[in-house]
Amino acid sequence: MNPLFAALPPTIFDVMSGLARQHGAINLGQGFPDAPGPEFVRRAAAEAVMNGSNQYPPMAGVPALRQAVAGHYARRQNLTLDWEREIIVTSGATEALAASFLALLSPGDEAILFQPLYDSYAPMVRLAGAKPVLARLAPPHFRFDAPMIEALITPRTRLIALNNPLNPAAVVYGTEDLALLANLCVAHDLICLCDEVWEEVVFDQARHQPLIGFPGMRERAVKIGSAGKMFGLTGWKVGFVCAAAPLIGVIVKAHQFLTYTTPPNLQTAVAEGLNNPGDWFTAMPAGLQRSRDRLAANLRAEGFAVLPSAGTYFLNIDLAASGITEPDHAFARRAVTEHGVASIPVSAFYEDAPVTHILRLCFAKADEVLDEGARRLAAARRG
Repeated sequence: MNPLFAALPPTIFDVMSGLARQHGAINLGQGFPDAPGPEFVRRAAAEAVMNGSNQYPPMAGVPALRQAVAGHYARRQNLTLDWEREIIVTSGATEALAASFLALLSPGDEAILFQPLYDSYAPMVRLAGAKPVLARLAPPHFRFDAPMIEALITPRTRLIALNNPLNPAAVVYGTEDLALLANLCVAHDLICLCDEVWEEVVFDQARHQPLIGFPGMRERAVKIGSAGKMFGLTGWKVGFVCAAAPLIGVIVKAHQFLTYTTPPNLQTAVAEGLNNPGDWFTAMPAGLQRSRDRLAANLRAEGFAVLPSAGTYFLNIDLAASGITEPDHAFARRAVTEHGVASIPVSAFYEDAPVTHILRLCFAKADEVLDEGARRLAAARRG
């Protein structure tokens, strides 16, 4: 029995979603949308199941999807990628992250991770025999700076992992932040593992900027994307990794012993979605922005202090600034068990020195769900 995994508790998503089911609660916790996803992509999947191949596709991914990924990033982010040598398809972004950490880290290496962090990062670093080195980001802005990062770099540092846009903080890092990080990676010869799954879910007319496009990063950035996040089809688990050929050549070898491949019909449908998206990549974030604004307005009307949300499916409330003295975990548990609304305490995204007064809410829900969720949270606030 591997003690690394034996000692891990259930994820906060399983815990809170389980409590939501148990208590018949509204689930504003786990990050999945109520909407079924674009019909044209779902119909393409059904067509591919009935009339396409259902056998093993190529390990690196269906060529049509790898070509579509390259085309999408050329159009949307001005990137030039060789679909044959620089793109592979994985079973979701979590597998892409696992393959990358396992391929790029060796025993004794160190990897700098920003807290709050996606909960798979640190276990995968440790499984590779490396050491997670934690940088603590704090609300309301969750910004990093050069002294913070330089203080953590040692001769053993191999890579930095960056989630942008940042879940759960709903921060979209801009040119200044990304240029700073790129300069540090170049100066210290580091790889940056760029978890960019929320790249199409940004608001207020912002555009995502990929770190791989910054000077000096083309050969040292690993870009990870997610069709599940792009199209609101989180259960499909279709991800992709983009990087220079020497990095992809190692990552694909880890991928082959993790999942080996991903359902070909879903890959075909994602290719169709990327090649012919219509207005999806403008209508989808616009709709989510309306939902964000609706939930934020409802919460503010109930006396909650709401933090900015520039991207992702999430916004956060500051419990302390809202007059709530309970820690986030205690409030979240009471809200779901006594008032029927599930959320995620942001302290769960920290391994060390957690921030304990921020609660994450998912707004990718129907209007009536958001309205009732805000009403129930207000009842929990009143006690």
